[in-house]
Amino acid sequence: MIFDDNRFLLVAGPCSLENESVSCAVAEKLAELQKKYPVLKIVFKGSFDKANRSSIFSERGPGLDEGLRLLSLISERYGLPVTTDIHLPEQADPVAQVCDLLQIPAFLCRQTDLLVAAAHTGCSISVKKGQFLAPHEMKHVVQKLREAGAHEILQVERGTTFGYNNLVVDMRSFDIMKRNNCPVLFDATHSVQLPGAGDGCTIGQREFVAILARAAVAAGVDGLFFEVHPNPEEAICDAANQVSLDKFENILDQCLAIWETCGRVYR
Repeated sequence: MIFDDNRFLLVAGPCSLENESVSCAVAEKLAELQKKYPVLKIVFKGSFDKANRSSIFSERGPGLDEGLRLLSLISERYGLPVTTDIHLPEQADPVAQVCDLLQIPAFLCRQTDLLVAAAHTGCSISVKKGQFLAPHEMKHVVQKLREAGAHEILQVERGTTFGYNNLVVDMRSFDIMKRNNCPVLFDATHSVQLPGAGDGCTIGQREFVAILARAAVAAGVDGLFFEVHPNPEEAICDAANQVSLDKFENILDQCLAIWETCGRVYR
């Protein structure tokens, strides 16, 4: 099981696995944080393929084979559980051979065949609420996974479409989604995106990541999702949203302080 009710769940890593240098730099820091904060349960995340980029010319990442090699390396070297997102049903089985948690992207959260394939692997499943869904609609996504045999389901809030090129976070969604009897995480970095606003790319407002993360913890989420990078401006994707690795621990400190006080009300 990934989720532990007595620990705060943190899923973090670079948007794309990119290469061994970037991936290991982030994993090394996360392993340090895991030792420093026993109250945390940390899962390393990195994508082998960014299949939903805005432009056909955008970089997509290292691909399945190299991505799984990197994830396996990180798991063995740093002792962290690992996760990545899948986009096609046929990716579920090979990814499940390496990963402890399979992530379903927000845009694909209603794709029945993908959900069923993920559930059939026996892995824990993390599914992001689509930007186009109301929080109460997640019960149907959870039902699909349960009917397909998923033994552990995590739900992730990542903002809701608000007009063109903007997302908003409705703090009520955490409580509504918890009614599905599955843990709820908040994706603090994707929620500050301005989708498609960059004329063929997604830009964002990194300055609001910490604010929203703190608010979500106070509102009772069970964990947080962050994309972090040694040098976000050089990242091949989500450069405007990812948190710099050297600033990440400070944000995490703030969130854990809130969880240790306000969060106890919800446990």
